[in-house]
Amino acid sequence: MEKETQIPKKTMLDAFFRIHDFLVEHSSMPIRRQLMDEIDWNDRLIAIKGGRGVGKTDFLLARIKEVENEWLNKLDKEVPSEDGKRHRRKDIRPCLFVNLNDFFFTEHTIVELASKFVHNGGQYLFLDQLFKYPNWSRELKRCYLKYPELHIVFCATPVMDIDEENNDLKEIVKTYNLRGFSFREYLNLQTGLRFRSFTLEEILDRHASISREVCERVRPLDYFKAYLDHGYYPSYLEEKSFEAALLKVMNSQLEVDVLMIKQIDIACLHKLRKLLHILMREAPCALNISSISEEIGLSRATTMNYVKYLKDSRLINLLYPEDKSFPMKPSRVYMHNPNVARMIFTREIAPLDLYETCFYTFVHGGHKVNATERSAMFIIDNKYFFDVKEKGSSRDTIRPTAVGELEVGRGNMIPLWLLGFLY
Repeated sequence: MEKETQIPKKTMLDAFFRIHDFLVEHSSMPIRRQLMDEIDWNDRLIAIKGGRGVGKTDFLLARIKEVENEWLNKLDKEVPSEDGKRHRRKDIRPCLFVNLNDFFFTEHTIVELASKFVHNGGQYLFLDQLFKYPNWSRELKRCYLKYPELHIVFCATPVMDIDEENNDLKEIVKTYNLRGFSFREYLNLQTGLRFRSFTLEEILDRHASISREVCERVRPLDYFKAYLDHGYYPSYLEEKSFEAALLKVMNSQLEVDVLMIKQIDIACLHKLRKLLHILMREAPCALNISSISEEIGLSRATTMNYVKYLKDSRLINLLYPEDKSFPMKPSRVYMHNPNVARMIFTREIAPLDLYETCFYTFVHGGHKVNATERSAMFIIDNKYFFDVKEKGSSRDTIRPTAVGELEVGRGNMIPLWLLGFLY
């Protein structure tokens, strides 16, 4: 049986709680993310997956605030304070946020930390930067089995194949995906309004009436171009260059999510960057593996693997025909979202290319998106054929068409911005 290093009784937990308190106090999630209400928080092991820059850490800290407020409300009802004011109970700490890049974990384990936390009455452990900890899946399973009263929520990068490769967690973890801001979330944030989301079926059935109702309160197209430029990533709210911040995110996706987690030689970074630049320069485009392989100096098989790594890290999207997937060659390559698509400064991206990218971004998170052999651009969930156009026309279309520069829907022409209300 493995010997566990003894943790000092108070010192280490106190240090973690000091960091926890500072981060919770100074964090902000400007709007409530829809995913917050979609998660079953009764589950004991929850993974929040998401690309870099979409706000995973702030999402965890926002959940901590909710849990701690609920805890205080419960305590206030059971033991009212003498002066009628709310006070933090220093002796009761239901939540703890821990970053696994702390040097503590060079000689101590997650299980040790969990043991001390549970024995002090803790119930909710939130973990960030988990990929930096070796054997993290085995440790989490041990915590899950050893402490049935403990709930663990952790952030995961998209390249961590939690449900597939890590059999330790496959049967016990519940995985949720946090995406960047939808257009609905961005619009609510910019206007202070509170529009709800709609299902794809609702939009298909009554997009004209929904878009009219929205337009009675706001002009969506006045905000849509700004969203395409910078609205997907919460970092646009910070007082710094959005382009510089996004460039940093993209490089971290390459250097950490791909090289470090996939254990690729650092010498290959230049080739990865060149591959990404080629795709940014051409996308949306077909994937000419032979030409790209020759340009970056890699074999076809290695180039295809690198393309998949870019997709897994959420830098690009791959559009496959129905019933086809990797390692087959995709029909088309798209950048992961319109903000990334705009990051190629040597090319003026065509509006239709940007609208196609946006359509894929809006729809693929909650639906299956494929290429089709018919004249339509996309097929959704194997049953809805969709086209994407830049402008509407006086004549109706024969199938649902997402129109980039249309404010109110009519016939089969659906405003593209309205598909940004899917979440």
